[in-house]
Amino acid sequence: MDNLYRLINLMQLLRDPEDGCPWDNRQTFASLVPYTIEEVYEVAAAVDKQDFSLLREELGDLLLQIVFYAQMAREQDLFDIDDVARSISDKLVRRHPKIFEEETAPDMATWDDIKAAERKAKQGSGSLLDDIPEALPQLLRAWKVQERAASVGFDWQETRPVLAKITEELDELGEALAAEDAQDRLVEELGDLLFSAVNLGRHLDISAEEALRKSNEKFLSRFREVERQMAQQGKRLADCSMEEMEQAWQAAKLA
Repeated sequence: MDNLYRLINLMQLLRDPEDGCPWDNRQTFASLVPYTIEEVYEVAAAVDKQDFSLLREELGDLLLQIVFYAQMAREQDLFDIDDVARSISDKLVRRHPKIFEEETAPDMATWDDIKAAERKAKQGSGSLLDDIPEALPQLLRAWKVQERAASVGFDWQETRPVLAKITEELDELGEALAAEDAQDRLVEELGDLLFSAVNLGRHLDISAEEALRKSNEKFLSRFREVERQMAQQGKRLADCSMEEMEQAWQAAKLA
């Protein structure tokens, strides 16, 4: 734990108004958010690569973000890093009564039951969807919205109608294109199609965010192979015909 305390102390020094780092002192809760999101994705990339040396490094970068938020909160007398650790520890104990409570009933509530009860207590008379963060990546946010609605039965019970909904939304997008509708209508129809695709992924227990990330990586790999093939022929992609690039693309798929 010595190194954790060292990190906390370093952050305090960096945030010192007189002798600290000017960049660190300029930061606010809001300004840190993009960096935090970026660090989470870099952790995911390290896991995907199974590069555990890189994962250790990226987890350190993510931990720095948490310590940074906690230090700013401490300066404003809101909370500190100990409060953060206490909060998550209390939550773990509360949500695992069968493990941490000495006396447990056989019908003790599940994690989801307890989480739902906590949400209801926070929510009061508000919407079931109120506490879903707006800053989430939109594919993940769509999943959370659908999952929350499904928790009260607002969901299809099987996959077939979800697939039919995707076909319906694709047809509506095609109709909007054929009618040369305004851009805002096309945006709406494309959004409906993406929302339905996320719903299909949820029913198949496939994260749309993860599926799209893998497709991005696949495209990147194949496109780089097309670039390599064209370079071997002494050609620039900008000077190649679509037919040449398609032929190279098919070869990349086979590879």
